[in-house]
Amino acid sequence: MAAHGGPTRVGVVGYGRLGQSLVSHLLTQGSDRGLELVFVWNRDPGRMAGSVPPSLQLQNLAALGERNPDLVVEVAHPKIIHEFGAQILRHANLLVGSPSALADQATEQQLLEASHRWNHGVFVARGALWGTEDIARLDAAGGLQSLRVTMATHPDGFRLEGPLAAARCTGPRTVLYEGPVRGLCPFAPRNSNTMAAAALAAPSLGFDGVIGVLVADLSLGNMHVVDVELSGPPGPTGQSFAVHTHRENPAQPGAVTGSATVTAFWRSLLGAARSSPQHPCPSLGSCACTAWVGLGLCGLLHPRWGLSVALFLRSTFRATLGRFIRLCPSVPGLCAGL
Repeated sequence: MAAHGGPTRVGVVGYGRLGQSLVSHLLTQGSDRGLELVFVWNRDPGRMAGSVPPSLQLQNLAALGERNPDLVVEVAHPKIIHEFGAQILRHANLLVGSPSALADQATEQQLLEASHRWNHGVFVARGALWGTEDIARLDAAGGLQSLRVTMATHPDGFRLEGPLAAARCTGPRTVLYEGPVRGLCPFAPRNSNTMAAAALAAPSLGFDGVIGVLVADLSLGNMHVVDVELSGPPGPTGQSFAVHTHRENPAQPGAVTGSATVTAFWRSLLGAARSSPQHPCPSLGSCACTAWVGLGLCGLLHPRWGLSVALFLRSTFRATLGRFIRLCPSVPGLCAGL
């Protein structure tokens, strides 16, 4: 329930596969979950014809404030966050479905300033990243030395720009990019969101320290494969802690988003609607909070953002959604409403 006592008013920006799924869920299940869909915007309004009631179609995104949303969910393109993210935060909390946008430092700064000025939170869906809560905990404890995320799929599943747009497969499996995630995001904005989520989960490494690898694999016609490899510093024996996860996500041929990721976004929306941070940290420089963890939900408090950023990690939220374990009990409002 929103602060005004009624259902949480939700706007959806983007009406591709993710947007269509979220809108369908909101229309069929929203009232039972205390949610009300108040607008849907898409760059091509014609795509909404026949499936989105005309009264819910927003023609001008700059006019979103007229719908009085509590939460705006972006599932369109990083350009929306670049161009409208700060404006959205003037009116509502923001769930970012394209975290690759935050690789742009100017955009990150704009959202940071808007979040604190208007007292609205920024949430980041963890999407296809597996084990994010473990990455965040390890990083917060100072035990993360390296993090590498490899995303492989069929070339038809890529939407590449700039120099990567001209990349060609030289064999059955071709590495298109290997390097800092920040360098990949501008040229693969729709294929680097998992890596961007990892960079946000591990702020000690960030976009410049987390390594992203983009692989075109001709054998993966209906599958997205994400490998996450991390290690800690050498211990007393000289050996390092290491983890390697391998995630296979079925996907329609040529699709940017895997099937399991679609479900994860609905769960992230539910979490953002119920757990909006309303008490920003009074001083970013002195903020000692690191993270908060919930059953079915885990959030990251980025050092630069204090309580304004929450990274949603799990793909399942059940009755225990609102029950959180405090890791920063000295921060008022962190677990408000428990």
